[in-house]
Amino acid sequence: MRGQRAGHPVFAAFYDFLTAGAERGPLAPLRRNLVDGLHGSVLDVGAGTGANFPFLAVRSLAQPSLTVYAAEPDPHMLRRARRRAARLGLPVTFLPSSAEALPLGDACMDAVLLTLVLCTVSAPAVALAEVRRVLRPGGTLRFLEHVRVEGSAGRWQQRLARPWAAMAGGCRLDRPTGDTLRQAGFASIDWTDVPAPFPVLRVIAGSARKVG
Repeated sequence: MRGQRAGHPVFAAFYDFLTAGAERGPLAPLRRNLVDGLHGSVLDVGAGTGANFPFLAVRSLAQPSLTVYAAEPDPHMLRRARRRAARLGLPVTFLPSSAEALPLGDACMDAVLLTLVLCTVSAPAVALAEVRRVLRPGGTLRFLEHVRVEGSAGRWQQRLARPWAAMAGGCRLDRPTGDTLRQAGFASIDWTDVPAPFPVLRVIAGSARKVG
């Protein structure tokens, strides 16, 4: 749920406080599962304040060759992410860039993480094309995203989309992210629904693989 390059200083200042309960509760095992088994070069896209870093730090103990990159366009979020990485002793190469324009070569990453990112980026399909571009053949995309729902909850998502975006750094409740993921050209794409704290949220966690 991170903002774009101009940044959201107030949202960034309160983000960790606002999400602390969820991060200590339901999100912790989901993030842990996302990094399980990762190796080689890993790119955390839309890294925000570094919520994935504690789990990547633990993973790096089991896999010392793990190399972490983090892309984050919001300078206020990025500053906090740098501090978190330093506290954890996790070496991270930071890229102050958006998901739609990753400053990396083709086929250079073994894995990419997308966690609560596609709800905020300006062009989700372009962001996924960039993810696919930087992944090596056989590379893995791991994702945790919230998506549009059907029925009355979906109609409430549409009603709340603007005020939610204003309060949550540009995050959109009503994006058809599941469809966007299916259309992005990955193979073996699979996800499961996970419990969400509000009826208007549907959260999915899953993975996909780049072929060719």
